[in-house]
Amino acid sequence: MKHESVTAGWTVTATAGSVPVTAQGTFAATVPGSVHTDLLAVGAIDDPYDDANESALEWFHRTDWRYATTITPAQAAPAAPGERVDLVFEGVDTVAAIRLGETLLGETANMHRGYRFDVTDLLAGSELPLTVDLTSATTWAEALRDRLGDRPGAYSPRPFNFVRKMACSFGWDWGPDLRTVGLWKPVRIERWTTARLAQVRPLVGVAADGAGTAAVHVNIERSGRESATPVQIRASVLGVEGTAIIPADEDGAVLTLRVPDAPLWWPVGHGEQPLAELSVELRHEEQLLDGWSRRIGFRTVEIDTGDDEHGSKFTIVVNGRPIEVRGANWIPDDHFLTRITRERLGRRFDQALGANLNLLRVWGGGIYESDDFYELADERGLLVWQDFLLACAAYAEEEPLRSEFEAEARENVVRLMTHPSLVLWNGGNENLWGHEDWGWKERLGELTWGQEYAEKLFADIVAELDPTRPYSANSPFTPRRTPEQAHPNDADRGTHHQWDVWNRIDWSAYSNEIPRFCSEFGFQGPPAWRTLTDHVHAADGGPLTALEEPCADPVFLIHQKADDGTGKLDRGMEPHTGVPRDFEDWHWAAQLNQARAVRHAVQHYRSWWPRTAGWIVWQLNDCWPVVSWALVDHAERPKPVWFALRRASAPRALYLAPRDGVLSLVAVNDTDEIWGATAEVRRETFAGERYAESSPALEVPARSVQVVPLEADLSTAKDASAEVLVAESDGLRAVHTFAEDVALQLDPAPLEATVEKTEGGYRLDVRARSFAADVTVHPDRLAPDATVDDGVVSLPAGAQVSFFVSTTAELDPAELTSARVLRSANDLRAVGVRPAAPIRPSGNPATDPTAAPATPATPTDAVQENS
Repeated sequence: MKHESVTAGWTVTATAGSVPVTAQGTFAATVPGSVHTDLLAVGAIDDPYDDANESALEWFHRTDWRYATTITPAQAAPAAPGERVDLVFEGVDTVAAIRLGETLLGETANMHRGYRFDVTDLLAGSELPLTVDLTSATTWAEALRDRLGDRPGAYSPRPFNFVRKMACSFGWDWGPDLRTVGLWKPVRIERWTTARLAQVRPLVGVAADGAGTAAVHVNIERSGRESATPVQIRASVLGVEGTAIIPADEDGAVLTLRVPDAPLWWPVGHGEQPLAELSVELRHEEQLLDGWSRRIGFRTVEIDTGDDEHGSKFTIVVNGRPIEVRGANWIPDDHFLTRITRERLGRRFDQALGANLNLLRVWGGGIYESDDFYELADERGLLVWQDFLLACAAYAEEEPLRSEFEAEARENVVRLMTHPSLVLWNGGNENLWGHEDWGWKERLGELTWGQEYAEKLFADIVAELDPTRPYSANSPFTPRRTPEQAHPNDADRGTHHQWDVWNRIDWSAYSNEIPRFCSEFGFQGPPAWRTLTDHVHAADGGPLTALEEPCADPVFLIHQKADDGTGKLDRGMEPHTGVPRDFEDWHWAAQLNQARAVRHAVQHYRSWWPRTAGWIVWQLNDCWPVVSWALVDHAERPKPVWFALRRASAPRALYLAPRDGVLSLVAVNDTDEIWGATAEVRRETFAGERYAESSPALEVPARSVQVVPLEADLSTAKDASAEVLVAESDGLRAVHTFAEDVALQLDPAPLEATVEKTEGGYRLDVRARSFAADVTVHPDRLAPDATVDDGVVSLPAGAQVSFFVSTTAELDPAELTSARVLRSANDLRAVGVRPAAPIRPSGNPATDPTAAPATPATPTDAVQENS
């Protein structure tokens, strides 16, 4: 088979719509690419990620475009005898008519699948125009909605649920509404004879005796240009080879390979990730017709959903071992998908691993990610939970949508099933929950809404094509639903989403439930200071810091997509830190409150392993500069929450938390070794005067949790406003205050710091004269490339820590220790505060069920830290 890319000479032209003068005419186009990035490259539009430029590009939503190039005489050479020539589009965004010369090859209406056209009879050796006419996905979807009947969903009336396009392209509560268009994956010409490999499906597993197994299902397509003839397939892996003949009247065969003592692939933290090359060849009389190769890993996976005294489990089991899942939800890493490189994905994966995560969930409002994504996950041992692409809406089950859902599901199941990192297929996001709780039933009446997709279509496709992996109908989802146990978001059964926290109640409420598996939870915080100020300025063009109320600025609010998001940030921090008046202090307090909220949830969930078998925080990454739930902002800068999560999710961790009404020391050991140690626990004043101490023994079995109730003289303060409980063991530290910051007598300037220049940057040595909560360095304020190795570290009186700041810039050491760079929760006690913003109900239960103000935290739900 011969492949030739069709990437040169493309142009793009608007053909309909209200197009501004700067975007009229014909522009050079990059394929793969999008119209936005092409126009941005020549300055025809302003960067939509900056300021209010997103709003200025709404004209894109209803504009049609033509991509055009010329197939050269060499590319259009006539087919050789018996040869077939296909024109292949791997991905078209989204609604298009494709023509070669005067011939309409076909039409597309699905971004999530590829298209192949037989052009053999159109090639005569002369150049041919190739055009792709792209219709506005918005107008196309609205027309289909009018025909099939409207269905409810998030962000109505945006019709993302009526077209098979990346849902978040229409905007989300963390993403811009840009509605991209273009040829977002490669275009190529393929020439082949006799037959080609149409589909290779290896079902990989491990036999009871430890042998690796690969049942390689091969389907071929015959050229139809010559008489059918027998062909041979060969498959090999790790020195084991098998062959089979596909007779002339058949189009498929199965080869079963058995590899004795195959090396097992394990999730990170549980073993190695050996990968083996599986190769398949298609031959005719020793002539190689086509070839295929992928790396596979031998492992088994299942989901234990058995019932127990607490409800129904949801435990991921790999190679027979239950895995404590520490995960993050994944959205597309850039709204303009073709800007996502393998190198960028690698950095993001390393940040996930750096935060001690072991799973990424590919959320259903995005895309089936690139091959790079899953290959990197295989190499690093990061588990992947893969949603089918439905999110937060009702979806019509009629044509033409049903066939598109089936086609994209079949194509992507086959494409991704080789990856050992992929451990779960999931039928969509919050669709079943939305139908149950968000007022859909009344609006839908007898209309279809996607239940058949979640509970039958996708389940059947997985069972047929990839039976080695489990399938869950939705997230959240309750297994074996009955009239008595029907709610899809039951915390005691299956998967659970916790969004009352953030939307309505304080983050201390995370500890009010013990979910079996929390697949979504999270809390907002702003991006790094430089990320925000590089992209967002006030409406008058000046800096945000010059405004009296920057959070209310209309340009700032374009980069805060959540309904009443700023109000929720205010109300969320009010019972903890108070709401600072100054924007720089507000920015730090909001980041800190996000870190504390997520830390509190993770510590609570992990303390209940294995009853709580896992959690997936919303979200790892951002697709543009925005105030969001992300751990890492769009400029790739970790937010303080990333450091807090890293410590809370470490394989071995210490927490101080109430358990059955008693303040307890919790030791988590997610390693294969017994953790035997002595802990030192003490209650002391902020100045370091000790009132009580104890030395409990820790003997934590592998992959287990130990809870040690503490004596009353440790767990009860004389003066709740001025004391701290400290626990230390094996270099780990946990701290617990007996009241919220607003009621604490924290020293507003507790730190002494010195700076020394080192190779690659600076070392910042920090010592606490008095208890310092959540000490964090913000080096990006001094240099764009400056990063720090740690953050959100609490220091009892007399304790010290060294931070390493990496940068190529020359920094003023005094600036590194300045109040705007070296921060702690303490310094917020010296700033002016204001009332939180009042509640502004959104009226949209799908995205933001605001119904009550945040519940203030109780003193027992205090700051907890280990370092």
